[in-house]
Formats: sequence, C-alpha cells, structure tokens
Amino acid sequence: MSITKCLVLALSVVASVNALATPHAARNSIHHRSVAARVAEPRSVNAGLAVAPRAPTTVRKRCRARPSSSSSASSSTVSATSTPPINAAPIPTSTSTSTKTSSTVQDEATTTTTKSTPAPTTSKPAATTSASSGGGSAPGGFLAGTQNGQGTFYDTGLGACGDVSTDSDPIIAVSHLLFDTYPGYNGVNPNNNPICGKKIKASRGDKSVVVTVVDRCGACKMTDLDFSPTAFDALTNANRGLGRVEITWEWA
Repeated sequence: MSITKCLVLALSVVASVNALATPHAARNSIHHRSVAARVAEPRSVNAGLAVAPRAPTTVRKRCRARPSSSSSASSSTVSATSTPPINAAPIPTSTSTSTKTSSTVQDEATTTTTKSTPAPTTSKPAATTSASSGGGSAPGGFLAGTQNGQGTFYDTGLGACGDVSTDSDPIIAVSHLLFDTYPGYNGVNPNNNPICGKKIKASRGDKSVVVTVVDRCGACKMTDLDFSPTAFDALTNANRGLGRVEITWEWA
C-alpha cells in the first residue's frame, strides 16, 4: 500500500512538473517569435513610442522695444520745457547792450589818452648838472680846506666818468675811497658820480696846476691824486723820474 502511494505521488509530481514546464515553453516560443517578427520589420525600435511632432523652426525677428513710461515722460518733459513760460522777460538784443552814446566814447578816449601819457623823467640826477659845470667846493663841506697827500702819474685813456683823455690833458684820478664816498653818488653808475668834472688845485712848493676829475684810482689813499703826465710835469719841472711827490690840494 505504501509503495502504491509512493508511486502515485511520484507520478503526480512528474505530471505537475510536466504541466508547469509545457506552458513555459509555449510562452518562450511566442516571445521569441514576437522578437523575431519585430526584428524583421523595417521599423525603428522606437516606432511604437508616441513622439510628439516637432514644431517647425521659424526665424525670430527682433521686436521693437516698446517705449517705456520713462522715455515717454522725458519726451513730455522736453516738450514741456521747450515751451517758453508765459511770464518770461524778453531776451535783450545786442543793440541795446552795445549801444553807447558819442559823449561816453569821447570821455573814454580822453581818459585813455590821459593815462597812457607818462610823466617826463630825468635820465640823470640833478647833481650831475652842477658837477659837470666844474669848480666850487664839495657839498656839505666834504674835505673842506687844504688836504695833504701824494701825487703820481698814469697813462690816460677812458676814465671812470666815461670821458676819454690824453696824456696832454690836465686831468686827475682821485682815490677810490674819495670817489665812492662823494656826496650824491649812489654807487650804481660811475659816469653819474657828482665828483666827475670837479676842479682841484694841486700845489708842490711854488708850483701849482688846476686839474679836472675824470677817473678813479684803485691804489690811492684818501687824499692822494694820480695825475696825467703833463699835469705831473707842471709840479715837478717835467721830472717824471721822481715818480711820487708830496702835494697839497683843495677844491677849486
């Protein structure tokens, strides 16, 4: 009995397995046939999918910018401002501002002429006129009376006073100390020194000579005089070999 049950049970199991195997094989065959059928068709794999149609490509045109509220406001502002106000004063004409009366023009011309004419100036100090005349004593009692010093001679030519002299002229060069401190000289232009043209009477013993100041001696002491050769001869009897002699002098 147990053997029979075991046999039946084994057969039922085999039948069940066979029943289960048969539909599976059918499904696989159908699946393979459907795959083969789809491969044979000249259609795309994605043919079964629903694809939305693509919109045709069109050329987009640039749209004109719509006028904004700000631009319209500015245009309205410009138009508003371009309109002159009702109560504006009239624009002055060039004729009213540039018109001058003939009397005003004449007065301005007279004023310009008066201002452009400078006052006449003197090119030389007033003291130069009195100095060029020669003679007389020094102003303010400068080195008044008889002075003692030494006399020498030099080769003449262009002097500090601006005059050209020769050896035969009765002239002298005074000390630079006397020349630079003479009253009225400002130390700028030696030609304008008031001492230029002054007369001096020099003496040595019983000999004397009147000479004119025309030059400046840089090596002389305050009261020394440097004569032209002719003036030196008048004091030394033409003995120039003495070179340096004692003298006295005063303003002539």
